[in-house]
Amino acid sequence: MLQAKVTIVGLGLMGGSLALALRLAQRVAQRPFPTHITVVDTNPATRRAALRLADVVTADFAEGVAEAELIILATPVRTVVSLLKELAAVRPDGCMVLDLGSTKQDICAVMAALPAHFAALGGHPMCGKETAGFSSATPDLYRDKTFVLCRNRRTTARIEALVLELLTIVGANPLFLPAAVHDEMVAAISHLPYLVAGSLLRTAAALDDERLWTVSASGFRDTSRVSGTDPQMMLDILLTNKTAVLQQLQRYQEEITAVTQLLAADDEENLAAWLAETQAEYVAYREKSDERWVMSDE
Repeated sequence: MLQAKVTIVGLGLMGGSLALALRLAQRVAQRPFPTHITVVDTNPATRRAALRLADVVTADFAEGVAEAELIILATPVRTVVSLLKELAAVRPDGCMVLDLGSTKQDICAVMAALPAHFAALGGHPMCGKETAGFSSATPDLYRDKTFVLCRNRRTTARIEALVLELLTIVGANPLFLPAAVHDEMVAAISHLPYLVAGSLLRTAAALDDERLWTVSASGFRDTSRVSGTDPQMMLDILLTNKTAVLQQLQRYQEEITAVTQLLAADDEENLAAWLAETQAEYVAYREKSDERWVMSDE
């Protein structure tokens, strides 16, 4: 059983849910890991709320990471990058670092550039909510969810073992991916859907008719749901994964153009084929998705 002092930097939805899950495991399952939890957050209200679950709470990054064996950076991506660049100065003796950022190439590149006495592993839990902040955090957020891990030049066997134990405690399922592959995938299944949902909502709102929302049903709510995601967080994600998002937007525009042309030409045969192929792709996705959930319950 590995043990370590852990510092979580950023107690929003992700960092807060992780802290709650770790503390709950200590109290209910009597797990000895982590031995000590420090929280670093710049929001005074969040720090006050964190007093009930952390051993130490501070707004000072250098103070918060001074004795940590594992630092978990749970801030927006560009803030993660900035904090990683400070680590060599505030922790000259080195430590282990995990992040929870939504895009991975920029982060893993900075991790790889850390001095040799650091160990680092990129991470991205594939879960979340439209609402942000510690008030939305729950101890079961990670349970049965995929948690992507991205190795880099500073990844060691020890940090992998520690992080895998952490994921076992919170109930997440690890999946190792190269950072570039991760960013391409999330551009297609997360970042593009956000932009599509936002465009759908803006298109409907342009009708400027209050009766529209009465007419709308679950299909519209489900399709537009992610457009309610925190815009500042999404701005950070889109700018740090711009190349992959632009590639997926281009592919999406090609699909929209193709179906637009079929409809404009009254090409019933090929439009029917497009719809049938789309349905078949969705059924295949659902079968694979359902299989994953069944496996996670076994």
